[in-house]
Formats: sequence, structure tokens, C-alpha cells
Amino acid sequence: MRIKNPFNNKYLYLLPLAFSGIVFLENVKPSILENGHKEIIDRVWHVVYNDFLDPEGDFDKSKWIKLRKKILSKKYLDPQDAHNSIREMLATLNDPYTRFLDPSEFDQMKIDLSGELIGVGIQIAIDENDDLIVVSPIEGSPAIEAGIKPEDKIISIDNISTKGMNIEKAVQLIRGEKDTKIKLVLSRKGIILDKLLLRKTINIKSVSSKINSSKDGYLLGYIRINKFGNKTSNELRNILVDLEKNSISGYVLDLRWNPGGSLQSSIDISRQFIDKGIIVSTLTKDGLKDITKAKGISLTKKPLIVLVNEGSASASEIVSGAIKDNKRGKLVGKRTFGKGLVQTMSPLRDGSAVTLTIAKYLTPNGIDINKFGISPDVEVKMNSNPILQREIGTRKDRQYRAGEKELIKIINRNKLLSQFDPNSSNLLSVFKTNDNLIYSLN
Repeated sequence: MRIKNPFNNKYLYLLPLAFSGIVFLENVKPSILENGHKEIIDRVWHVVYNDFLDPEGDFDKSKWIKLRKKILSKKYLDPQDAHNSIREMLATLNDPYTRFLDPSEFDQMKIDLSGELIGVGIQIAIDENDDLIVVSPIEGSPAIEAGIKPEDKIISIDNISTKGMNIEKAVQLIRGEKDTKIKLVLSRKGIILDKLLLRKTINIKSVSSKINSSKDGYLLGYIRINKFGNKTSNELRNILVDLEKNSISGYVLDLRWNPGGSLQSSIDISRQFIDKGIIVSTLTKDGLKDITKAKGISLTKKPLIVLVNEGSASASEIVSGAIKDNKRGKLVGKRTFGKGLVQTMSPLRDGSAVTLTIAKYLTPNGIDINKFGISPDVEVKMNSNPILQREIGTRKDRQYRAGEKELIKIINRNKLLSQFDPNSSNLLSVFKTNDNLIYSLN
């Protein structure tokens, strides 16, 4: 099964767990408005006026004040009119990360961060033939119980053909209310299968892991994080505790194609690998700088490699930058996406919300990576030909293979240093490896 590049998100977000409140500044006060639609529009206007950080520095408050008068002079007959006006208003900011979410979009955002959804428990994708296929069923889900397998082609959903259907539409059809039924028609190696499934609450894990064996016989912990949600930190903590019970020599942390998520989650995860040093600092529009540091509570001190690529963004870049700048491990892969901006999410009275850019973040060395990304220590391209989903994180994965090679170097070097006897005169023999390479102490 070959799938298209999963890095196809137009917009990527870094959302702190806490929602921002609205503080009215500079004597700008909300008007008494004639209907609820205008009240929602005005609240969005005030959120922007008070807290928006313009990455380009072009935000003109005088123009924004004139815009308020214009939009509130109109009549709005229904929520859709008001929502369209809000979108048009936010579009003038030229910030792709500040945007309006209608109630359904906001609900989806909360689901994504919570790690829980109601559905049948299948991960889907569009393959190279533009067919809708099952990537994998989620463990313990109705899909598993119904015998759905990877590479099954989805022909129809509740008698609606999937030909030409995009992922978003398919997800919308598959999800629904708990304890309701859904009919899927599948094709497996030319055999048509009818599946009737009952939707239920699915817990989606954002962290997966396995133990790989190197050619040298080392046991290596491979950990993949696909997003930074509310439960990601706890998931990783449990995995690290279990892996540390084994004779793990080092770790490969895979953040490729991870678009980000919760700011707090990225901080908590960084602290599980880093004992001391700065994790990240954030800078608001008023120049207020908040520095977040490690707390000496890391769960492992073993050698670490982080895999990154063009799809590693936002929270992924916070973790990558913290590990690189603190010299806790090496980055292997391709330059990251370059999203160094922080958004907050403000719920509105009608169930909608607005995401707003409120700060920029800097790596521990004070580097602003917005639009530039983070360069890896070892640059390696992904396989020229697509690999199978199950081959990610194996030696068939070119970037993983390079990461494992770097990790073995670090493990061997640490092993040699631990064996070093300062009273010995034969220093060169201590630093020779099996392939006769001599490593520097620097």
C-alpha cells in the first residue's frame, strides 16, 4: 500500500491548552449591540485588537478601528452571515494562523486535541490511484472487531460512493453520534465486503513505540509522536517507563510529519528528555518574554536521535530545538517547516471560536525559526520511492537508517568514555573502535 505524502496540511497550529480571555485595552470598549450576531463579531474584533501579534509587523490599529465601524454598520440575519464577515475581517490580517472556526470546526479541533472521537476507528488515506483506503484500524475499535484490514479499499459509506471523495468528506461521513450504525462497502483483493459497524468512543493514541535491534546487537527504543495533544505527555511517560525497564541503549524519537499541537505538551515532553537548560521562550507583542526551563525530572539520559522533516512543525520544532540547542541529542533528516508562532483559542458564545497568533517562540539559543525552520545536524533525504506504512521506523526507511547509524556512534563513544582509565598510558587503544575509527573527546 503506497500513500500520498501525509504532509498536506495547508495550515498548522500551535495551541496552548488554556483558552485566552479578552482584556479591553486603550479605552476601547464593546458597544451595546442590536443582536447576538454583532456581539460575536465585536468580540472577535476586540480579541484581535488586544492580543494579536503580527508576524510581519504591518498591523495598523487605526485601520482596525475603522474596520470595526464598517462591519458593525451592516445587518446580519443569520449566523452564516456573521461568520462570513468574521472570516473577511480576519483575512485582512494576512496571517494564515489567525482564523475563525465555526462550531463544527471547533468541535473537530477539540477532538483532535483530546485524543477521543466517536466513530469506527480506522485511519484512512488516499493512495496513488486516488482511491480511499484503510491505512490501519485502531486497536480495540469496531473496525478491528469487524475484521477490517490495512489496504482495504473503501467503495462506499452509507451507500455514498467514495469515488473522487476527499479525506475531509470521508471523515465527516464516517464519524457520527455514539451507538449509531454505519455501512461500509470494502474491496479486498477484488472481493467485495459489506460491513455494518456501530460507532463508539475511540481513544486515539498519539504515541507509538517498539524496540529495534541494531546490527551490533543493541536494543534501541523507537518512539513516534504523530501530534501533541492533551494526553500525549502521559502516553510518552508510560512508554518511557516501560522501555527503561529493558536494556535499551538509546532512543530514536520520530517527529516527522508531526504538525504540532499543544504548547504545554511540547514542554512536558521536552522535560522527559532534558534535565537542565531552557526549553523554549515566548515573546509577546508587548515584548514580554517568558522563559520555560527543564526541571531536572527527565526519565532517561540515554543517547537520543530525533528524526525531522519538512512536515515537522510548531510543537515538533519546540522539542527539536530544545534537544538540539541543549546538545541533548542530534537531529537527523531535513529542515523543519518553520512555524515559530503561538496561537491561543478563544471560544465564542455560539459555539464557534477564533484562533489568534499571540506570540512567537524562540529556541533555547534565542533563534527565531519562523519561516526558516531548524536545520538537522545530519541532513538525509527520505526514500526516493515511497515506502509502506509498516516500513516507517525500520531499516527500509532511509532517514531512520541514518538516525540509527548516528545513534550507534554516540552509544559506542559513550561506552569508550566510560571505559577510559586516566592512569593508562595507552590512550589511543581506548578510543579505537572495531572499524579502527578514533573519536575525539570534543
